[in-house]
Amino acid sequence: MTEEARFDRGHTDDLMTFLAASPSPYHAVANAAERLEKAGFRQVAETDAWDGTSGGKYVLRGGAIVAWYVPEGAAPHTPFRIVGAHTDSPNLRVKPLPDTGAHGWRQVAVEIYGGPLLNSWLDRDLGIAGRLTLRDGSTRLVNVDRPLLRVPQLAIHLDRSVTADGLKLDKQRHMQPVWGLGRDVRDGDLIAFLEETAGIPAGEVTGWDLMTHSVEPPAYLGRDHELLAGPRMDNLLSVHAGTAALAAVASSSSQPASIPVLAAFDHEENGSQSDTGADGPLLGNVLERSVFARGGSYEDRARAFAGTVCLSSDTGHAVHPNYAERHDPTHHPRVNGGPILKVNVNNRYATDGSGRAEFTAACEAADVPFQSFVSNNSMPCGTTIGPITAARHGIRTVDIGVAILSMHSVRELCGADDPFLLAGALTAFLER
Repeated sequence: MTEEARFDRGHTDDLMTFLAASPSPYHAVANAAERLEKAGFRQVAETDAWDGTSGGKYVLRGGAIVAWYVPEGAAPHTPFRIVGAHTDSPNLRVKPLPDTGAHGWRQVAVEIYGGPLLNSWLDRDLGIAGRLTLRDGSTRLVNVDRPLLRVPQLAIHLDRSVTADGLKLDKQRHMQPVWGLGRDVRDGDLIAFLEETAGIPAGEVTGWDLMTHSVEPPAYLGRDHELLAGPRMDNLLSVHAGTAALAAVASSSSQPASIPVLAAFDHEENGSQSDTGADGPLLGNVLERSVFARGGSYEDRARAFAGTVCLSSDTGHAVHPNYAERHDPTHHPRVNGGPILKVNVNNRYATDGSGRAEFTAACEAADVPFQSFVSNNSMPCGTTIGPITAARHGIRTVDIGVAILSMHSVRELCGADDPFLLAGALTAFLER
């Protein structure tokens, strides 16, 4: 692959659009579904009976999507090739009683979701987005994508100790954003504001899943625009790449030998234990129903799963120029060096030697370079949906991703080439 061909500005531009339009997991799966619809996929309801017809299909459940493409003539025991990812990111989420405040300030009560770098949320212009549930049980997406809230940092004059001891934030006392002025806090104000914003009659919203987001748009960074700064790259970068790869395979003139799948789950940042998380039954149910809809038996299901491979795609750590000692001394993934293969012998990642060979073959087919990542032995290693997927479904799983800086910040940083390179590797994997 030539240097000129390695960087596809169109793909990265589209990632920026996707990130900006996906301030919540619910928006992310809606946007992924819209892209798949354009590639000929159709939504199927979990409550309906499924047929065994060929073509692209997808299931939406909350902040999760599972999409798959059945080639013409696929047998019931045809194995799957899965790209796994997650749709959620660490942030500040609205509590059940959101209206609060003190000393003439009106505030929104929030709870910390996942493990955000709290200091990165200070003095940011924040919007609010998510899902509203109406009295009839229907849901509506809402996105106030303008400066609405702010978590103001304490002036240094009132806490001189920060220069010596560093910034120390209490999650309960210091992270509640302001959104206006007023001595009287009125219950229901925030939801009434969102009802009006979304064009919903007053009093119709009875449930909500709402979160804050930075309204600063993604942007190219650096002298030569070789970097990309933006929100929620962990892990919408992988969701976007997986969606693009699945759409490309489904639109190709050649039929894949396996059944390509995209599984983008919610709640990875807090353990994946939910009906829309990787530790829930969603993926297994979809795969099994696909086998049975094509006339398969339990034996066919077992054969299909035995031949299935999953690439668990999530962001990883690029070597940090200011903290190189925190990384393994012989494994220094670089941005724009291609996707990373994640390895941990204690199974925090699911990759083994056969998985490395699988990913190597996909990267060679796509003419994409890749790098290896392991944690410093003295540092705890993070984990992904990979080990969960492998253990829950008995599926061979390989952990990969893109190397970034500022993981879990409100604004993360990656190489501008890497999203395109990841999508190329995923496409080759699904085609094999």
